[in-house]
Amino acid sequence: MRPNFENTAIAFELKSDSQLERAYFLFKMISKEPLVRIGTAVTNFAIKVHLPVEGLIRATVFDHFCGGVNEKDCLPIIDNMYGNGVYSILDYSAEGKEVDNQFDFAMEKTLDILDFVKEKDAMPFAVFKPTGFGRFKLFEKVTAGSELDENEQAEWNRIVARFDKVCQKAYDLDVALLIDAEESWMQDAADDLILDLMRKYNKQKAVVFNTFQMYRWDRLDYVKKLCIIAEAEGFKIGAKAVRGAYMEKENDRANENGYESPICKSKRDTDENFDAAIHFIIDHLEHFTIFAGTHNEKSTLKLVDLMEKMCIPANHEKIWFGQLFGMSDHITYNLAAQGYNAVKYVPFGPVRDVMPYLIRRAEENTSVAGQTSRELALIKKERKRRKLEEA
Repeated sequence: MRPNFENTAIAFELKSDSQLERAYFLFKMISKEPLVRIGTAVTNFAIKVHLPVEGLIRATVFDHFCGGVNEKDCLPIIDNMYGNGVYSILDYSAEGKEVDNQFDFAMEKTLDILDFVKEKDAMPFAVFKPTGFGRFKLFEKVTAGSELDENEQAEWNRIVARFDKVCQKAYDLDVALLIDAEESWMQDAADDLILDLMRKYNKQKAVVFNTFQMYRWDRLDYVKKLCIIAEAEGFKIGAKAVRGAYMEKENDRANENGYESPICKSKRDTDENFDAAIHFIIDHLEHFTIFAGTHNEKSTLKLVDLMEKMCIPANHEKIWFGQLFGMSDHITYNLAAQGYNAVKYVPFGPVRDVMPYLIRRAEENTSVAGQTSRELALIKKERKRRKLEEA
């Protein structure tokens, strides 16, 4: 049955009245671009000079978009969502690290999460970010094909070893592992490394997943090329498809350096690219497991309709839908209510370390036309429904 994304009773069932009011306040603030820019600057300054702002951040934006400061913090949220048929992915969202001990810590955190995931039916995936395991500049240098000196080569070997150690454990525990995508000028190095790991660990099923940002015009061809390689070499592809999160940065860098932007020329082109990739993957499902990470209602319904047309059951083990915690509850919970595999990304980590992630979420909501206004409209609708119910 097709999910009804207008059903706010299902969408916000787990939100108390006070949580609903907080969500309304936050999205109201995020809808005003000047406020986001000022708030970002003030927050960055406050954290830099160690002003006591963590309590305020924790009580507002952090608690809306994050599950907690550690894994145990997140458990009540995970259990509540699972009670409504929604799965969770714990995402350690500390960013911007630069030294080996920090990368080793992120790896150990991911290994711990894999153990955690194995024990919880509510969590079918683990996840990590490539630059959580190694320096961005080194990924960039490898992508550019630049020669590495002896120290850099040793450092790259450590990155490869971190990736492999985590993928090996995921394979041993039979837990699917999502690897996020980042900026295009470092992504080729990550793609090549993840492809080698798919060859090694995805012989029987998709354990290792790469992420394809479909606002890049070259990604559809890359997905098709991967399919040819996988068919020829006998491995499965874990594919997380998203639109992408670095559009302004990508376009600015392309303009500054005088090369063609890797980003599609319009929102429509991006939507068509995303939908075409999903259609291709479903047509070749014998080679893929798909995680469709999208807040776009039309794309979600196109995948639902495609599954129905091809007589694919809603809870098919190779098709997953995902949204971020704190956003698009009307999609996630209404999908789950109809039996689809719906997942929430649940970021967590120390407040200060997670701030870059939170700032990006605020900026993303401000820049995506219609996203924030849609959230606000649905929250208003639910507030009105509750008031009428009480009357």
